[in-house]
Amino acid sequence: MLVGESLREEKADIRIEDGRIAEVAPGLAPASGEEVLDVRDTWVLPGFVQAHVHTCQTLFRNTADDMELLDWLGERIWPFEAWLDEAALEASSRLGLYELLAGGTTTILDMATVHHTDAVFQAAEDSGIRYVGGKCLMDFDDTGRCPDGLLEEARAALDATERLIARWHGAADGRIAYAIAPRFAVSSTDELLLGVAELAARMGLGVHTHASENVKECEVVRRRTGHENVLFLGKMGLLGPSSVLAHCIHLNDEEIDLLASTGSHVAHCPSSNLKLASGVARVPELLDRGINIALGADGAPCNNRLDAFKEMRLASLIQKPLHGPKTLPARKMLSMATLHGARALGLDAEVGTIDVGKRADLVVIDGASPWMSTGDPLPAIVFACGPESVRDVLVEGRVVKRDFEVLTLPRVRVLRDAQNAFNRLAHHFPRIGVQS
Repeated sequence: MLVGESLREEKADIRIEDGRIAEVAPGLAPASGEEVLDVRDTWVLPGFVQAHVHTCQTLFRNTADDMELLDWLGERIWPFEAWLDEAALEASSRLGLYELLAGGTTTILDMATVHHTDAVFQAAEDSGIRYVGGKCLMDFDDTGRCPDGLLEEARAALDATERLIARWHGAADGRIAYAIAPRFAVSSTDELLLGVAELAARMGLGVHTHASENVKECEVVRRRTGHENVLFLGKMGLLGPSSVLAHCIHLNDEEIDLLASTGSHVAHCPSSNLKLASGVARVPELLDRGINIALGADGAPCNNRLDAFKEMRLASLIQKPLHGPKTLPARKMLSMATLHGARALGLDAEVGTIDVGKRADLVVIDGASPWMSTGDPLPAIVFACGPESVRDVLVEGRVVKRDFEVLTLPRVRVLRDAQNAFNRLAHHFPRIGVQS
C-alpha cells in the first residue's frame, strides 16, 4: 500500500473502526466478528479526490464535441441544462457518480445546475461517495446566449442556496457538504458575487467557481468589469483558503501573486482544457509559487470521461515537452489526485492519505492486471492503469465497489434510466441524435 503524505510503499494491514483508519501495521490479526477484505497481491491507495466535476452534465456526453467554451455553453450545455427536469437530472447524476466510484474517485467537488439540486444531493447520498457541491448560481448573461430558465434574480438564488445548505450541509453523518457555486464572472452580477462572499463568510463554507478558462471569457470579463478575471473575483471577496477556482489558464503575474497570497486553490482539468482548445495551465509555475493544485475531470461533455487516471497521466505529459521529462513525476501526480484535492476541499485532515485517524476512503488496485505486472508500481498506477484496474473502493470503511462491481448504484438501472432520459433529451433537441 501507499502510506502517508510521502506515499511510501509498505506491506501492511489496515484495521478500520467506525469508518476511520485505526491501525496500519503488518500482521494484524482480525478481531472476532470483523469483516476481512483480502487485499493480498494488490496495491491500496487513498481514494482519488476530484476537485471539479459537473455530474449534472453526464447525460450530455458525446453531444458537444469540437467546440470552444462559449459556443459549447451557448449552443449545447446551457440549453441542455435548462431542459433538465428532476428525473433527468437524477439520472445524469447517478450515471456520473457510478463512473466516478467505479474509477476509484471517493470524493468530489461538484457544481450542479440551477434547478432541482435536491436530486443531485440525494443521488450523492445514496451512492456513498463523499460529496461537496452546490446549486449553480447565474443571474446575468453577458453573451446573449443563455436561456432565461437558467437565470435567477440574485436574492432568490442566494435564498435558495441557504435553504439547500440547511437541508444538506453535514448530511449523511458529515459525508455531504455544501460549497457555494457561482458559475463564473460572465454570468454573475456584482450583487450576486458580493452576496456569495457574504454568505460563505457567514456560514463558514467554501466557494467553487470557474475562472480564466478561455481567452474570450477573459475578454468578456475585462470589458464589463475593467479587471482581469481573478483580480475581479478578488475584488468581490471570493478568493481565500476556502475557494476553489477551476482552470486558471490565462493568468497574468498579478493574478498569480493574488492566488498565492490569498491561499486560493486551483482545480486543473487537462482533458477539458485541451478538448475545448482553452490552453495549457501553467501548473509547474503555480506549484512553485506555493499554490495548491488539485485535479478534476470537469464534465463529461467536455472530456468525455470522469477518469482520475487519465487526468493524472495527461496533466503530467502535457507539461513535459515544455519543461522537461522530470516535470510532474508520478509521485507528484498521485499527490495532486489525492491529498492536494483533499486540501482544496478543506478535508486534508480527514482524507487524502492512508494515516491512522483519517477516514477510511481507500482504493484497491488489482496487482494482477497487465499494467501492474512489471516495474515500479507508482508510475504504473499513474501512467498505465485506468478504472479497469480498480478492484474495490471503500468510503468511510464501507465497501462501495467490490470485485469490480459498484454495489451502491445498480448498473442496469443506472444505464437504463440514463438512456431513457437521453432519449427524451434527443427528442427535444433532434440535432444531437437518438442512440439506439
